[in-house]
Amino acid sequence: MTRPILTPRFPATPEQINAQVHAFYARVREDTMLGSVFNKHVHEWHAHEEKIAAFWRNAILFERSYDGNPQRVHIERSDVKPEMFAHWLDLFEEVANQMLPPETATPWVALARRIGVGMKAGVQSARQPKDAPPIL
Repeated sequence: MTRPILTPRFPATPEQINAQVHAFYARVREDTMLGSVFNKHVHEWHAHEEKIAAFWRNAILFERSYDGNPQRVHIERSDVKPEMFAHWLDLFEEVANQMLPPETATPWVALARRIGVGMKAGVQSARQPKDAPPIL
């Protein structure tokens, strides 16, 4: 693991990140909207959670331990719909508020929502017919 050079975006520990990711995906697996999509594509949950925790450690703690392209992955899954992102984020917020102190949950949810806007826009754009005007 590469040591971060920058201070964290907000107070969070690797253990809190791991716990949030684990609790969140436990809820996702059981969720009526998201569960079937995730269960179709994720076959090794431990590895998936490790990868997502690395994403968040990179985004929050600047660890530089994540290697991936989440935008591409979501676009390539045709059953991932733009309208799912709002529900995903609401569920993420619910779990964060249960698992984390407010000084961690609040800025993490805000960061997740900012990232979610871009992810939703990317998926929405990819689902548009090729001759459609761009979504602004």
